Amino acid sequence: MGTLITSIIGILTLIGIMTRPFRWNEAAIAMGGAILMLALGRITPADAAVTLLRDWNTFFFFLGMMTLSALAETAGLFDWLAVQAARLAGKSAALLFLNVFLLGSLISMFLSNDATALILTPVVYVLVTKLRLPVLPFLFACTFIADTASFLLPISNPINIIILSRFPLDLMTFLRLLFLPSLTVIGLNIIIFFFLYRRELKGHFEIQRLPSKEEAIKHRAYFNYTCAVVILVAVAYVLASATQFPLSSVAIGGAVLLLIGARFCNQITLLETGKRISWSIFGFIAGMFIIVRAIEDTGLTATFGHWLLQISGGTSLGAVLVGTIGSAIGTNLINNVPMAVVMTSALGAIQHAPEPIRHGFLASTMFGCDLGPNLTTVGSLATVLWLLILRQRGVDVSGLDYFKVGVVVTPIMLLAGAAVIWLLLR
Repeated sequence: MGTLITSIIGILTLIGIMTRPFRWNEAAIAMGGAILMLALGRITPADAAVTLLRDWNTFFFFLGMMTLSALAETAGLFDWLAVQAARLAGKSAALLFLNVFLLGSLISMFLSNDATALILTPVVYVLVTKLRLPVLPFLFACTFIADTASFLLPISNPINIIILSRFPLDLMTFLRLLFLPSLTVIGLNIIIFFFLYRRELKGHFEIQRLPSKEEAIKHRAYFNYTCAVVILVAVAYVLASATQFPLSSVAIGGAVLLLIGARFCNQITLLETGKRISWSIFGFIAGMFIIVRAIEDTGLTATFGHWLLQISGGTSLGAVLVGTIGSAIGTNLINNVPMAVVMTSALGAIQHAPEPIRHGFLASTMFGCDLGPNLTTVGSLATVLWLLILRQRGVDVSGLDYFKVGVVVTPIMLLAGAAVIWLLLR
């Protein structure tokens, strides 16, 4: 009976996240499910507290990254980068399109996919509008490359942190398994998008319409300071990943340095910085951690893990296919954060499997959860917020419009990337 009650609460929570009845916030639904688990005794307050404390690295990484991105935006870093990308394109719309992909890859690599989708999108919108270029190809490039480039490094997507906090991989192993697949799917994304939007990218723009460097940089001293801190943080991320030092410490440290500089230069207050952080994401993640921990105690996730291992046939190819396809489908049903939490719990059953199978499941789970959301608008929170940003600017992209692009690009990238992961495991 206890297992049945826990399962029902878990299923209803996931359905609620997927359908959002009465336009309820995902965080409220997740927290509601967690509170119900606690109220019905399906998990003790002590176990819930231990679960949340165990995943402190995930929470502080989210906080650090969102603060870093907000303060870098305040300095005009993203505006300046967009202007530079346009100037380097000469007058070619096609070259500017390529530069947006490259810039998005760079931002995702060191500042996470959320920064690319949420901060680069409005910057690129303003830029291409001033240049009188077709808006939609460039906006789609922003959201797709955010996820496509989100497994270049462990810090490129918070999903990676959720999984690696439970199953640590050293930097060289992570790069060996996922760096080449990432370059492969980035290349495919660019090629397919150039084909899809070949007519819209034939034009040229007038270089005189570009904003000046002075317009992009709001405060020269703070801008220079921000550039130095971001470079320092990028180097620290790589070193921390190599030594398995908590990445959240680097993110928080960089955010504190930028905040001190911002206050010294009178650029932003602590209250204004706080308003730019999506605090609800913490409730969403906390609620899902507690719900999945309660389900873990029933043995269901272990059974799910054994089932995954069984249908993989005990081979590295099976592990990669099951991990990729299962994670990708799951992200588009219940969002990639809860899917990553569920898969992380289930993969506890493969800890004693041979290394190629274990690494195959871990790499393909991150790959599927990171790239899978490109299929629909509900796969990741960043894509949902991307849609809201567009609607605020009078650009309406329906779920069907997005799916028409995603269904052409994403399956090809998933299969190609999975094939490369499998070849690297051999």
